[in-house]
Amino acid sequence: MTEVIGVRFQKVGKVYFFDPCGIKVAKDTPVIVETARGIEYGEVAMANTQVDDSKIVQPLKRMIRVATPADQKTVKQNLQFEKDAFRIGEEKIAKHKLDMKLVSVEYTFDRSKILFYFSADGRVDFRELVKDLAGVFRTRIELRQIGVRDEAKMIGGLGVCGCPLCCTTFLKDFQPVSINMAKDQGLSLNPSKISGTCGRLMCCLKYENDAYQEMLRETPPNESLVDTPFGRGTVTSSSLLRGTCCVRLNSNPDAPVTVSCKECSVLRKGRDKGETIDLPPEPEVQTPVQQRQPLTDTLSESASSQEPSPERRQKQNRRQKQNRSQERREQPREASAPDPVSEQPRPQKEKQKQYRLQQKKKQSASGEDKPAAAQGQQQKPAQNGVQGGSSRRRHRGGHRGGKPQPKSEG
Repeated sequence: MTEVIGVRFQKVGKVYFFDPCGIKVAKDTPVIVETARGIEYGEVAMANTQVDDSKIVQPLKRMIRVATPADQKTVKQNLQFEKDAFRIGEEKIAKHKLDMKLVSVEYTFDRSKILFYFSADGRVDFRELVKDLAGVFRTRIELRQIGVRDEAKMIGGLGVCGCPLCCTTFLKDFQPVSINMAKDQGLSLNPSKISGTCGRLMCCLKYENDAYQEMLRETPPNESLVDTPFGRGTVTSSSLLRGTCCVRLNSNPDAPVTVSCKECSVLRKGRDKGETIDLPPEPEVQTPVQQRQPLTDTLSESASSQEPSPERRQKQNRRQKQNRSQERREQPREASAPDPVSEQPRPQKEKQKQYRLQQKKKQSASGEDKPAAAQGQQQKPAQNGVQGGSSRRRHRGGHRGGKPQPKSEG
């Protein structure tokens, strides 16, 4: 067992073990420690604790001292220098036309080194950039390429849930997330719905994955052959959170039954692949629980047992009338004998029909005479002193106001 303290250099970052050198340090105390990249300023995340030697990476770095007000002032100055270095770094990257994005700049406590964190799609040749930056700052320059998840952790932001990103608030390490986790949880496989701000799968898919894996072990997969208290059947669907599955019984395939997964005994997992399986005899079948009658039926039954009130009698009479009228509508109508009175044609209608027929005949006759007139045939001279003209004048006996011509005998 070794006494150590845990120090964190970022707000949400890894905790590293250091040798306190016999000094008792409380939690959240600023300290100055010696690291692999130089002297650093950090905060104590874990007070003096005895830790097993197997959990310690030797040699163990030591704590130099507890931070003083002068050390805290130096840290504030370094933050201002980091802003200036970030601006200069972006200008140099644009000057060299490098396909990279500068994410963050970090100074060591003693300003012996400057670290530039950047992201890029591929490898970048930044040797000329390092020489240019070293000539400006006159100190050691180190460029580190990071991934999109680390970039999101450094920059921060809000997730699709509306809360700050998990990696910037409490998530210390990034764990691998696969698309199978979204499938097991029944989520949409649309990338825009299961991806985070960084463009990768959301880290929160990992949180409940263990619970879903445990539920999947107890739930039979779809198309599995199972024995239930109501008979043997095939699983059509399942609900992991409720712990139930819908089974299509062999005896009654049209009425699926919802059964608890604990009451199902799996005979075959998944679809039938044509393999021979020794099936045990079917267990005793229970009748499914009947559905509860609606409240209206129970109220009507209880009311019928008692003597109905006058208002209820009126309602019952109305219902009976409605039922009778509905039955009459549903019954097929019998062919009734024709009414002799109604079948007889009316004289006025007959006259109208005859008049229409005469008009049609006249129109057809006039239509036949038109082509003959078009060929240049001359009209016949009028007889009995009436000149040729319209039929209207011949019918009236000459010109308007004239005397009608006497009819010739013979």
